[in-house]
Amino acid sequence: MRIAIDAMGGDHAPEATVEGAIAAAKEWPDTEIILVGDQARIEALAGSLPSNVRIHHASEVIGAEDEPVKAVRRKKDSSMVVAGKLVREGEAQAMISAGNSGALLATGLLVVGRIPGIDRPALAPMIPTMDGRGVLALDLGANMDASPEHLVQYAIMGSIYRNKVHGIAKPKIGLLNVGTEAAKGNELTKHAYPLLEEAPVHFLGNVESRDILQTECDVIVCDGFAGNILLKTLEGAAGTIMGILKKQFKRSFMTKMAALIMKPGLAEFKKFDYKEHGAAPLLGTNGLVLKSHGSSDAKAIKNGVRQARIALQNNLIESISKEFNRGSDNK
Repeated sequence: MRIAIDAMGGDHAPEATVEGAIAAAKEWPDTEIILVGDQARIEALAGSLPSNVRIHHASEVIGAEDEPVKAVRRKKDSSMVVAGKLVREGEAQAMISAGNSGALLATGLLVVGRIPGIDRPALAPMIPTMDGRGVLALDLGANMDASPEHLVQYAIMGSIYRNKVHGIAKPKIGLLNVGTEAAKGNELTKHAYPLLEEAPVHFLGNVESRDILQTECDVIVCDGFAGNILLKTLEGAAGTIMGILKKQFKRSFMTKMAALIMKPGLAEFKKFDYKEHGAAPLLGTNGLVLKSHGSSDAKAIKNGVRQARIALQNNLIESISKEFNRGSDNK
């Protein structure tokens, strides 16, 4: 399999992306890594590359401050857009970027293209849960607004992802809401609820945000506005808790000793580290597109490659396309 990495995207690019890509190439020699970006800078950092890593030169970079759609249309030789073209043309089977999130969505839509039958791709990161299974949440920021029909599409794609990538036979679907009763919520969730009941998924009903980390659901669906707030709140809370713990454990010799004793238990917090999950898929594009956190380090990039490999090995894109084409054929 061939995976293109936007070597210039992210806060720590290209150093972190190049280091992570090389680590992934050494870990999985059956995978070809294509580093897309400034060839001279990549070569200066990489030195001697593994045999399964090659560089595809791109002369431009889309920055965090760039307006997404304009940047994708104007910077046609940017590392992100070129990586998208490699996927569209079949030279790569997946692309990973830690760059501008809006630009990556635009790349998915305008360059890679949508799967027929899907209106809007959705960003679908894994949120860790207390039981270790995690919950796939979508959309967490690709589209600020959504229709009830979009939420149904998210549910179907999320169900297929959990089945194909994580081996869950009958994924349980929840609708993010302010209450568990069917009549609760805004106009979007009220209209989406009955549609989800009729959809070809195992719909359990509404789920409140306070229950996300302990939910029995495998997939949570919501619009991108609410989803992004949920994600940032969880990230902020986890970071704050870890900061408080570190401060308290450093207070004295005794607290440092206590930290050593508790270290195995504190390892549970690693579940909440985005570096462990690597990248989130943009579900709905006609080719595998994954978004890594903007501040990804080499470890996160390597784990993003791992995520891409699992999705490719389990024919994720083909399975989603088949499901939505089947629906079109039945109309």
